[in-house]
Amino acid sequence: MRVIGVGFGRTGTRSTKEALELLGFGPCHHMAELFEHPRTIDDWLQAARGEPVDWSRLLDGYHSTVDWPSVYFWRELIEVYPEARVLLTVRDPERWYDSVRSTIYRSRTMDPESAPPGLRQAFEAHPELLDQPKLTEALIWQGTFGGRFDDREHALKVYADHVAEVRATVPAERLGEFDVVQGWEPLCGFLGVDVPAEPFPLLNTTASFRERLADPAGLRVEP
Repeated sequence: MRVIGVGFGRTGTRSTKEALELLGFGPCHHMAELFEHPRTIDDWLQAARGEPVDWSRLLDGYHSTVDWPSVYFWRELIEVYPEARVLLTVRDPERWYDSVRSTIYRSRTMDPESAPPGLRQAFEAHPELLDQPKLTEALIWQGTFGGRFDDREHALKVYADHVAEVRATVPAERLGEFDVVQGWEPLCGFLGVDVPAEPFPLLNTTASFRERLADPAGLRVEP
């Protein structure tokens, strides 16, 4: 493991995943990996229940992590992988809240029967995916926000407290903070690599998130 992402989801984590992989720090584990590898969802659920975790097995093959579910376990991961750099993705808190509310929180109680075509087709082909909402409920809506994400001020405080705890816990020489609107330079500087020629990938906007769920081809799932 070379990079551990400790920023909440919707802080540019999908763009950061792509950027890390372009820079040679992939594969990178992101929530999207659960849709590509639904058989791993049960392992993450076991971790959510507090059962012992063999991180080397669960994250086998990955060289970086961002987003939930792994960010929920950031304290454990920075200890298990002491040589890994720690990357805190950040975003304007108010815009972060609005983004979460209109994307992943909006789909929280989605009935598989009434889900957008992309999700419905994935659920039908891979029943294991039906456990993914259980995981997000356990780790995000209950485990992180205490069932109070609807309370904007509470959610914003959780976000701010998380950022503060990371800054207070991770040694400064190991920690990098990054906002995707900054582009390649600060990320490459932190990782000690050259800036690539291609533009920085800015992915998974609110609009593209919804489009991907609606498109049966928009979700890659393992055969």
